Amino acid sequence: MHTKTIAELLNSLNKGECSSEELTKIYLDRIKNYDKNMNTFITVTPDAALKDARAADQRRQKGEAVLLNGIPIAHKDLLCTKGIKTTCGSNMLHNFISPYDATLVTKLKEAGTVLLGKTNMDEFAMGSSNENSFYGPVLNPWDTAAVSGGSSGGSTASVAARFTPGATGTDTGGSIRQPAALCGVTGLKPTYGRVSRYGMVAFASSLDQAGPIAKTAEDCALLLQAIAGLDIKDSTSADKSVPDYRAALNDSLAGLRIGLPKEFFGKGLDPSIEKSIQDAVKILENAGAIIKEISLSNTYLAIPTYYVIAPAECSSNLSRFDGVRFGYRCENPKNLEDLYKRSRGEGFGAEVKRRLLMGTYVLSAGYYDSYYLQAQRVRKLITQDFQEAFKDIDIILGPTTPAPAFNLGDKLKDPVSMYLCDIYTISVNLAGLPALSMPGGFVNNRPIGIQLIANYFEEGKLLNVAHQFQQLTDWHKKIPTAFEESSK
Repeated sequence: MHTKTIAELLNSLNKGECSSEELTKIYLDRIKNYDKNMNTFITVTPDAALKDARAADQRRQKGEAVLLNGIPIAHKDLLCTKGIKTTCGSNMLHNFISPYDATLVTKLKEAGTVLLGKTNMDEFAMGSSNENSFYGPVLNPWDTAAVSGGSSGGSTASVAARFTPGATGTDTGGSIRQPAALCGVTGLKPTYGRVSRYGMVAFASSLDQAGPIAKTAEDCALLLQAIAGLDIKDSTSADKSVPDYRAALNDSLAGLRIGLPKEFFGKGLDPSIEKSIQDAVKILENAGAIIKEISLSNTYLAIPTYYVIAPAECSSNLSRFDGVRFGYRCENPKNLEDLYKRSRGEGFGAEVKRRLLMGTYVLSAGYYDSYYLQAQRVRKLITQDFQEAFKDIDIILGPTTPAPAFNLGDKLKDPVSMYLCDIYTISVNLAGLPALSMPGGFVNNRPIGIQLIANYFEEGKLLNVAHQFQQLTDWHKKIPTAFEESSK
């Protein structure tokens, strides 16, 4: 059962081939038997999961089954869950138990899901390798010498290892798509405002967006259906109707205009990934799509722009963690200044401190105009590039990452090299657009991803193209050898 997609599991549940309780036990057993070597979960909730599974079975017996009735899932440990630890992968919140649920968590509960637990992540979502977690790195199921990607590496690795059929992640600069690519699963970053941010611990408020992670585009459509929509608790939530994302999955690709940005190819991109992208383009072209070369001329400015704006917002958002109001408090402080210094110094890890320092610097009185305001102007130029492109095309296609997963420890001493791993994903967050990464092959036996980008609120187009591609390929069906066998 663990090899089935969410759509297939729903079919099995509806046919009575298994119960939600039986299904939940299978996944809990897999987590128990395998995850001690992978570190994908921070918290596992077996008692609550089995209770919710039994409730789902009772609803189905009464004919009251809802959209995702009885489907086990996992949440990134950045989403508040009532009565369950929400650590953000940080010592700062190592013992924080939220008194309420994030809106996304509530919506998935209402859709009938069963929560298996909370997944590991880079501390406060800051990182591209999942090596910045207070709880240790998440290993890549395809090669345990490799990183899983970040910051949603725990969620993507747990789906890849078949510890859960679906999970949630958050994406500030590629943190759903990049680890999805490195772990060989499908991950969707929705349009900014499509999914409520209420109850999601903030990193960079104008960039953060939650989204689904699963094996297939069809499964991501099911999860997005449950979590999308207006939330009056979130002032950035979009008042837009939610379409039936599954309805258009099988639409023909004939006449669909796909743009290939010339800036995404060439220097810096692994030649094997470029070949995989070109192979995918041929498949989509044979399915009727029209391929065009386009230019996103300000792409090269995305990294420096992001690393001014994101740290600035992080500096503001994380100022609340001071040892007084929220989070870790040092022992026996000498005075208030010592309390602040040691609580933050002991509570935060190295990467968080680095970004806090950068953010505080660019927001300081002498540098605000030169750095932060200038970065916002460049952000507008990057957004305009996309809008010009979408006048002539429907979808943008390119690599998700410049290379497959690198080895653990390879980039820890070189932050700039780590930041460049997100060169193809960051501009999407700066523009607030929806984007998806889908499995596109392997390089040196490690997965690589293909990224699709659409215009605002056109997640349906992304899911349609990805689903059609997945009908013509089997990359999404591949399972890491060590996790193929059932735990039963």
